[in-house]
Amino acid sequence: MFIPDQTDSNAAIVIGAGLGGLAAAMRLGAKGYAVTVLDRLDKPGGRGSSVMQDGHRFDLGPTIITVPQVYESLWAACGRDFHKDVDLRPMDPFYEVRWQDGSTFTARQNTDAMLAEVARLSPRDVKGYKRFLKDSEACYKVGFEGMVAKPMHKLWDTIKVLPTFAALRADRSILGLAKARVRDPRLRMALSFHPLFIGGDPRKVTAMYALVAYLEKEFGVHYAMGGVQAIADAMVGVIRSQGGQVRHGVQVDEILIDGDTAKGVRLTDGEQIAAPLVVSNADAGHTYQHLLRNKARKRWTDKKLKSRRWSMGLFVWYFGTKGTAAMWPDVGHHTITNAPRYEGLLRDIFIKGKLANDMSLYIHRPSRTDPSVAPAGDDTFYVLSPVPHLGFDDPVDWARECDIYKAKVRAELEKTIPGFADRISTEMTLTPADFRDRYLSPNGSGFSIEPRILQSAWFRPHNVSEEARGLFLVGAGTHPGAGVPGVISSAEVLGKLVPDAPVVPELKVAAE
Repeated sequence: MFIPDQTDSNAAIVIGAGLGGLAAAMRLGAKGYAVTVLDRLDKPGGRGSSVMQDGHRFDLGPTIITVPQVYESLWAACGRDFHKDVDLRPMDPFYEVRWQDGSTFTARQNTDAMLAEVARLSPRDVKGYKRFLKDSEACYKVGFEGMVAKPMHKLWDTIKVLPTFAALRADRSILGLAKARVRDPRLRMALSFHPLFIGGDPRKVTAMYALVAYLEKEFGVHYAMGGVQAIADAMVGVIRSQGGQVRHGVQVDEILIDGDTAKGVRLTDGEQIAAPLVVSNADAGHTYQHLLRNKARKRWTDKKLKSRRWSMGLFVWYFGTKGTAAMWPDVGHHTITNAPRYEGLLRDIFIKGKLANDMSLYIHRPSRTDPSVAPAGDDTFYVLSPVPHLGFDDPVDWARECDIYKAKVRAELEKTIPGFADRISTEMTLTPADFRDRYLSPNGSGFSIEPRILQSAWFRPHNVSEEARGLFLVGAGTHPGAGVPGVISSAEVLGKLVPDAPVVPELKVAAE
């Protein structure tokens, strides 16, 4: 394997070892750059990293894998086979949705099975569901195939798709589309909740996100054995095989600018690292507000960033239970429980900034699939509740409210996994305050800037920064947005914007 000498001309720095940053480093390494990844945490993955505690592995962030081809394409660009590095398991069913009245909806890849589920809940809505599936495919072709992995930093790239957006009624929200297609309120929820997984309010996020239903049906929902951490670890392996470095426990304090050009970074301990190419996988808000704090900014001023609508916060309770592997046989790998209110709860979270007494929960039980997450006979759980971010005028005081809210979550969970609290052997929580402090996420938001239509594509912070030459952005806060496929695709966009590294006269030969 040939590894180029690290010279000023081919050096590249990636700020953050989240999935977007690691994917960016892989893309740059494949182009011949000598890449250094810098991250403040003790292991790779960013929000997709994990914590080991008392024999339990808690996967801190994303838990499902969709659109496996984005990973296959990334690995292929590096001359590797994704499936040799990562053990991906298809989920069947994908997840079960439960309501307060005892009714359920099981999501599967098979269309006939899904039609049967719809017919069981609401026979009159079968025809409307078929129309929704057609909507979903059309949105996928325009929104995913046509935009996700393509640069959108030129206004014309967005303007030219507006007629198609208008034809697809992209001005309508995903919940509005669901209401136009089905009458049953449970089905309306089941067809519209997906934007919550990327931080969006279904009442406001564009109907283009109907494409998620097509993604699930066409490509399935998967789980990576070892969790998303296993994907991050495999990415580090590729980067190092390319000659790149991944440094943990170091924090970038500032991007160094000479005139209007990025020249490297300074760490919090004062160390300076020079490179003509800097890629920030830090949140776009943090990048502009903090890492470029000493530079006059043209577009992404503090005022501009403050005016953005940010994604909701997350309350996540991780716990292990003793001797429960055979208990609760009806609770699978992924379960979603619904509060009595859907739209009212969304208003409390996204508009009022109010911590409500009722809640909808996502229950992740990876031990049903992956024995490595817990000691033999035990279970590992991850329970997530969407909550307001910290940017409201009267934000939730999590130092005071954490235990109070956890008690409310416990009471709600008892309806699904009765008796679990008496069997908890270890636990930890993350609140929006932790997202702010651990991930440097503005307002403690779980997914950066909310993916509304006027905060997407050209309207989102660009992959190629207009604030400094040689500075690029990847990750949830830039195009195409949050979600694991989105952040991986942001690195594909980067690969189309950055030329191959300059040819280095002398090459070193390194043993495999």
